[in-house]
Amino acid sequence: MTEDTTTDSGDESLAETFWAVASRLRRQTRESLAPWDVTPSQSRALGVLGRHGEVRPGTLAEHLHIAPRSATEVIDDLQARGLVERRPDPADRRATLVALTAEGTRISADIRAARRAEADRFFGHLDDSDRAELARILRTLRA
Repeated sequence: MTEDTTTDSGDESLAETFWAVASRLRRQTRESLAPWDVTPSQSRALGVLGRHGEVRPGTLAEHLHIAPRSATEVIDDLQARGLVERRPDPADRRATLVALTAEGTRISADIRAARRAEADRFFGHLDDSDRAELARILRTLRA
């Protein structure tokens, strides 16, 4: 099997098709975030905080798979907008925790709902079995 496996159409590789779909999904995600004027990284940070509650900046960086310095920039931007706040860690007063504010919680929920609706539109033309198969394949590739 060659690395340049072609799709059924025969004129583009599987990898090219995958990247084209990923690019379209990224573009639609950016467009769906426009009403809140947040970047994909900021949206992901809000999602992590919404799911996990307050965390240390290093833990947030790990969840986002970015460098701690980059996480600090994301946190700074979100804090400037009043969406997150830094708090002292009661378990270690030298450490800081990052938490959603009430506005951050509201916006995080709104973004989550918008992204869910966008994903439903994006994958909506697939029937349930195709969606399940695609999810299985993507999980396999991610592992």
